[in-house]
Amino acid sequence: MARAIQKVAVLGAGTMGSGVAALLAGVGMRVVLLDVVPGELSNDEKKLGMSADNPAFRNKYAKAGLDRILNPKLGMLYSKEQGALISIGNMTDNMDMISDADWIIEAVLENLDVKKRVMKQVADHRKPGSIVSTNTSGVSIRRIAEDMPDEFRSHFLGTHFFNPPKIMRLFEMITTEDTAPDVTEYMKKFAEDTLGKVVVFAKDTPNFIANRIGLFAILDAIRLGDKYGYNIPMVDQLTGQVIGRPRSGNCRTCDMIGLDLLISSANTVSSNIDDIQEKEWFTPPALLSDLVAQCAYGDKTRRGFYTRDANRQTLYWNPEANEYQKSEPVVLESVQKALASANTYETMVYGDAPENQYVWEAVRNVLLFSASKVPEIADDYKMIDKAVVWGYNWKKGPFQIWDAIGVERSVARMKQDGCTIPAWIEDRITAGNTVFYDADVEASPYIKLSDKAAPPIVSNEAASLRDIGDGVLCLEFHSKGNTITNDTMKILRAAIEELDKDWIGMVIGNQGKNFSTGANLGWIASVIDEKRWDTISDMVVGLQSANMALKYAPKPVVAAPFAMTLGGGAECVMHCCHVLPHADMSMGLVEAGVGLVPGGGGCKEYLVKSFARVRGQKRQDLIPELQNAWRGIIKASVSANAFDAAAKALISDESKVVMNPDALLDVAKESVLVLAKGYIAPAPASIPLLGDYGRAILLEELNNMYAGGFISEHDAHIGKKTAFVLTGGGAVTGTVSDEQYILDLEREAFVSLCGEEKTRQRIAHMLNTGKQLKN
Repeated sequence: MARAIQKVAVLGAGTMGSGVAALLAGVGMRVVLLDVVPGELSNDEKKLGMSADNPAFRNKYAKAGLDRILNPKLGMLYSKEQGALISIGNMTDNMDMISDADWIIEAVLENLDVKKRVMKQVADHRKPGSIVSTNTSGVSIRRIAEDMPDEFRSHFLGTHFFNPPKIMRLFEMITTEDTAPDVTEYMKKFAEDTLGKVVVFAKDTPNFIANRIGLFAILDAIRLGDKYGYNIPMVDQLTGQVIGRPRSGNCRTCDMIGLDLLISSANTVSSNIDDIQEKEWFTPPALLSDLVAQCAYGDKTRRGFYTRDANRQTLYWNPEANEYQKSEPVVLESVQKALASANTYETMVYGDAPENQYVWEAVRNVLLFSASKVPEIADDYKMIDKAVVWGYNWKKGPFQIWDAIGVERSVARMKQDGCTIPAWIEDRITAGNTVFYDADVEASPYIKLSDKAAPPIVSNEAASLRDIGDGVLCLEFHSKGNTITNDTMKILRAAIEELDKDWIGMVIGNQGKNFSTGANLGWIASVIDEKRWDTISDMVVGLQSANMALKYAPKPVVAAPFAMTLGGGAECVMHCCHVLPHADMSMGLVEAGVGLVPGGGGCKEYLVKSFARVRGQKRQDLIPELQNAWRGIIKASVSANAFDAAAKALISDESKVVMNPDALLDVAKESVLVLAKGYIAPAPASIPLLGDYGRAILLEELNNMYAGGFISEHDAHIGKKTAFVLTGGGAVTGTVSDEQYILDLEREAFVSLCGEEKTRQRIAHMLNTGKQLKN
C-alpha cells in the first residue's frame, strides 16, 4: 500500500516525547502530544479554584511538554511558527485525537505493564494501517505488543531516538517477526529522507546496540581507572580525543548524560541477561554508585565526577579524600605523541608507558565485547560501528578501530593476554580476511565525491569540478575550511566556461565539515601588508563577476549548503538560482567581524533578496527590508538554521530544507534535472535606491547604537560604509539602478576598509585567535 506520514501522535510528553514531537513539527508534520492526567490537584491549583475537570489541569503534563518545546532557549524547533503544528491533550479524554494519525509513537514510562496498557488504548483508537512504534530503550519490543491483534503487530516496531532527537542522528529500528516488510522499508526511508536520521537495525535485546556497547565502554574505563590508580582527569585524558571518542572524555561525558541514567541503563542490561560475566561488567563501579548515592548526578545537579567552585574553577571528585579537588591538567607525553601521529589508535595502544597499557586494555575490552555480541545484538558488525559512531560520537566504531590497530597484530596480543577470541573472528583471519572494511568495495546509496565515483574535469588544491552523472556538474570546494581562495576562483571560472558546453546544469556543494568558512583571510592580510590595493580590487571584481555569471547562467546552478556557510561562501550561494540547504546550516555575511563589508556581491544580493519580499516600490514598504539587510551585515549575524536563513532573506522562502545531509547532493542534482526542463535564466534585477532618505534612518539607528555603547567606533564606521552602499551612495531617492552600480559601491567600500588600520588589526586577531576583535 502507498504510505504517507502527515500526522503523528506522540504519547508521553516528557523529555524524550517532547523532543520527538519537536523534531516532527520541525519537518512539517502535524503532531498530537498527549500525556496522562495528573493524579491530584496541587495546593496552588486548589487556591486558584481549579477543579479536577478543568482541561488546564488534565492537560498539565502535555502543556509542560509543549512549553518546553516552545522555549527559545532550548532551541528544540527550527522556527517558533512550527509550534503551531503541535496540539496537546491527555490520554484519558483525548485519545480520539490519534484516530487519523499515520504514525503513533509511545514514549511513556519504562515499564512493561504501563506500555501494554497504552497499546490497548492505541488499538481501540488507531486507524487500520497506521504505524505504531515504541521509543523504549530497555523493555522488550516483542513483549510490548504480544497481546495485540495480528494487524496491529504487523504495523508495530521499535523506533529508538537518541536524545536530543533534533541533534542526534542515530535511529535504532527494532522489528519483530510480525512486522510487515513494507512497514520496515517505509520507516527506514522516512527516517532517512524526512527526519535525516542514520538508521541502524538492532535486535530486540537489552539496550539494543549503541547503549549496550557504549555503556560497556564507559563502565570499563572507570573500572580500569581504579585498577591503574588514575584519577578522573587522567581517565578522561586517556579516553577522549586520543582514542577517537568525544573530547570531553569518559567521566565528563558521564556528567553530561547523567550518572543516575547510566546506572539505570546498566541495571536494564544486568537484570535482563543470564550471563554471569556480563552481569558483572554491567554492575556499576563503586565510584559511580557512591556519587549517585550522594545525589551527584552530573550536570543537572551541578556536581558529579566534576563540579565548579565559587570562582567557577573545575574540580574533580577524589574518592580517597572524599572531596572535590582542583585539577592541574598536564598533557602526557604519550598522548602528545599519539595526537601528532598519523594513526593515533595504533600509536596509543602499542606504546610502552603505563598509560598506553591502560588504553590497550580499554580498547581491547571493547573490541572483544563488541565481537562477542555478533549476532546477538546485530547480524552485521557494521551496524555496531554505525550505532556507536552516531550514538556516542566516536570517530570510529569498534571494528573500524580494529582495522586501525591491525587485526592480526592485535589478536596475537590479545591471546598473549589470555583473552578468548570469538570464533567468527578467528574464522575470518584463517580465511585471510584481515580487515573488516575494504574501501574499494564500500557502497553508498548517495553521491560520493571521489575521483572514482565522480571523475574530476578540472581540479586543483582548493576545488574540483566533477561529473556527477546525467549531464550534471558539481563544483566542490576542498581548501582548508573550504575557504574561497585564488585557486577556488580558478575552478569557479572554469566551471562557468564548462557549463556552456553540453551539460544540463551544475550543483555547488561538497562533503567537508563546512560548506565554506568564507574568504582566505591569510591571503587578504598579506596583500594588505604589501598595500597592493589594485590586487584586492581585482580580486573583488573577479568574485563579483563569477557570482553574477552563476546567477545569470543559461543553465540552472543549484547550491547545496550546510553547516558553516559564511562570507564569500554565502555570497556564492546567494547568487545561485535555487538553494537546497541542510536544516542545520549556519549562514551569514560575517565580513564586518574582520572590519570589512561583503565584497563578492553580498551587499547587492542581500538588498535584492530583502526587497523581493515586498510587493511594490513604496518607500514605507522598502525601509524595513533595507534595515533587515543592513543589520544583518553590520552585526555579522549568522542564521540559527536554514529556516532562520530564509526568515533573514539570505535565501528564498521557496528553498526546500533538506534534513538528511548525506542526501544533500542527490537532492540538489535532482533539482537541477527538474529545473533544466525549459529553464530560463532570470531577468536582470532593478534595484530601487532609497538614497539620503533611507540612509538617514539607518544612521539614526547607528548613532543610537554607538551612543548606547553597543558598538565600537570602527563598527560605526563600517555601519556608515554599509549604509552608503545599500542606499545607493549619492543617488537621488527613488532612483532605480542596475546591479553593477551597487557592486561598484560595494567594491569601493571593501577596498577602502582594507586600508584601515583597525581592519588590519581585526583580521590579524581573527587569524591568531579565531575570535572577533571589537576595536
